[in-house]
Amino acid sequence: MKNWRTSCIPNNKYLRIYTALAALVLAVSLLNLCLGAEKVPLGQVLRALVGQGSGTTAFRIVRYVRLPRLCACLLAGGALAASGAIIQGVLSNALAAPSTIGVNAGAGLAVALCCAVAPTALYLVPLAAMAGAFLGVMTVLLIARRTGASKITLVLAGVAVSSIFSAGIDAVITFVPEALNGYSDFRIGGFSGVSMARILPAFWPALLSFALGLSLHNEMDVLLLGTEQAQSLGLPAEKLRIALLGLAAVLAGSAVSVGGLVGFVGLIVPHIMRSLVGEESGPLLVSSALGGAALLGGCDLLGRMLFAPYEIPVGIVMALAGGPFFIWLLQRRGRLHD
Repeated sequence: MKNWRTSCIPNNKYLRIYTALAALVLAVSLLNLCLGAEKVPLGQVLRALVGQGSGTTAFRIVRYVRLPRLCACLLAGGALAASGAIIQGVLSNALAAPSTIGVNAGAGLAVALCCAVAPTALYLVPLAAMAGAFLGVMTVLLIARRTGASKITLVLAGVAVSSIFSAGIDAVITFVPEALNGYSDFRIGGFSGVSMARILPAFWPALLSFALGLSLHNEMDVLLLGTEQAQSLGLPAEKLRIALLGLAAVLAGSAVSVGGLVGFVGLIVPHIMRSLVGEESGPLLVSSALGGAALLGGCDLLGRMLFAPYEIPVGIVMALAGGPFFIWLLQRRGRLHD
């Protein structure tokens, strides 16, 4: 077994995958900036990005509408996918993801409460979302351990906790209707009308959490061997597990604070990336972040273009893709255990 304290240096295989995923993210980003109800030529998009042509309609569309929306998509997609990769690795459960074990719903309830109590304090929204996400994952973990820590128990506990938190969100909106403007977009998941002022407070915590998670990739690999094996190698397994789940909660909370309750990104992307890079946590985290950004950016573009000028929130597109994927995953796991 490799020394768990050694660094993971990407080999040529990983570099090729990272390069391909980065190119995909770049292509999706340019398409998002160019396409929409009004098409903007690539040359004008590039001019707007470097600050030229400030008086033109194309500049205003790119800089004030499409660029913030793109940044929100990339941030939420990358954060949710990385969060899902961490959660699945730490819990050793392929069915676990921010949307299936109560993390997103906990963040959503905290955002609703924050907007009801302090509607003008935008900087508090990401902090509230992170705290709610952490509360959600810890609640589900506690219930699963008390009722039997099987993998399906964890998912069922997540479904129950998500339902309770969702009811809490509905209660907040009932008593304080103005708490979440654009509530349907928040509940489904969408990026319509997002601004840079809303993105920046979530960006730095997400970036820091991702960097910390990546720095602990060797420790995550050891956790995959089991608690006893990890402790025999000198790792404080339980403390490390809670710390990593905290990082996953910050990532998911950051995504929820800018994009609402987008589902299935944290479930789908780590599975796809695992088939490309294997089980090593370092490459899996990097590829998941890139793949999540590309997937959510592509789905948002699809939602805008399918029935243009009408728009489908990205959460609906993700649900249409993620629901069948989750059913397939359940069937596949059932066949493996027969």
